[in-house]
Amino acid sequence: MSKRAAVRSHFLEVRGATNVLIAPLTPEDTVVQSMPDVSPTKWHAAHTTWFFETFVLEPFEPGFAPHHASFRVLFNSYYNGVGEQYSRPDRGLLSRPTLDETKAYRDAVTRRIAHVLESCDESDLPAISSLIEVGIHHEQQHQELLLTDIQHVFSVNPLEPQYSDAPRLASVPIAPSWLAFDGGMLEVGHDGPGYCFDNECPRHTAYVRPFGLRSGPVTCGEWAAFIDDGGYTRPELWHSAGWSAVTENGWQAPLYWASDTTGWTTFGLHGRHPIDPAAPVSNVSWFEASAFAAWSGARLPSEQEWEIASARADAPANFVESRWLRPALPAAGALAGMFGGVWEWTA
Repeated sequence: MSKRAAVRSHFLEVRGATNVLIAPLTPEDTVVQSMPDVSPTKWHAAHTTWFFETFVLEPFEPGFAPHHASFRVLFNSYYNGVGEQYSRPDRGLLSRPTLDETKAYRDAVTRRIAHVLESCDESDLPAISSLIEVGIHHEQQHQELLLTDIQHVFSVNPLEPQYSDAPRLASVPIAPSWLAFDGGMLEVGHDGPGYCFDNECPRHTAYVRPFGLRSGPVTCGEWAAFIDDGGYTRPELWHSAGWSAVTENGWQAPLYWASDTTGWTTFGLHGRHPIDPAAPVSNVSWFEASAFAAWSGARLPSEQEWEIASARADAPANFVESRWLRPALPAAGALAGMFGGVWEWTA
């Protein structure tokens, strides 16, 4: 497959994946902004399109004209060099463009990008391909945001709607152990031909003491034990600012957890269900993660320790393409759950 064909195929695949994620939602679902840190689904769909229009079409499409002049401001997130941005906390006020108009915008820009890629001069192909690759990874970031944001949107609705009615597969129970790692002057940072973000560079040397890392993530069952042992009522486990957050916000459990006479439940993209004791715990803050580590007689790893350990991970990943759409451990392995499923806090 030629370079042009490979880039085009990947581009169309990722653009189509976003459309698939939007498909279960009603137009009403896509406009809600449940808190300032949440962006409406419709905004994600338009912003990722704005990225390709602004950074690929504008400099490389002959006779470029914007799809809609106002979209340059409405769907700019924080790119100060491009110009003015619409207020982030007010994105939920944008009832227009409609969802259908947003989909038409996506379709038009997708076609135009594909045409530019197919027809550009060979001398422009490396620059265009590089920009499209950045845009692809940017859109994949927003696919994750789209799902986490719609989870919050649905969680504040008393009906607690389901995004997905697919079966919820249970995690594989894994007995935690500790893996030992040698220290020394070690190389960290991106090194290889594949894509990376700029904050992964440059490759550099760091001194790391010998350390151990758990073989898998903390589970919901372990977190329930932390709660039962008074984890949210013991200030000695918490950083000062963390304890202030506990008392000021009334934290008693992770976000989306609730208890009743039958035990703990959690709300996710499949609706509300009893917690899966073997599944990785999610939706906890850095303060909560640090308190749990202290309760466990451990600590959070450094970024360098996490990266060094990641080279030994051999368990399957749980990315959005798996369609599990929940934090889960699909299989056992060294450092199970290290990639996908949940974000992981470092010190």
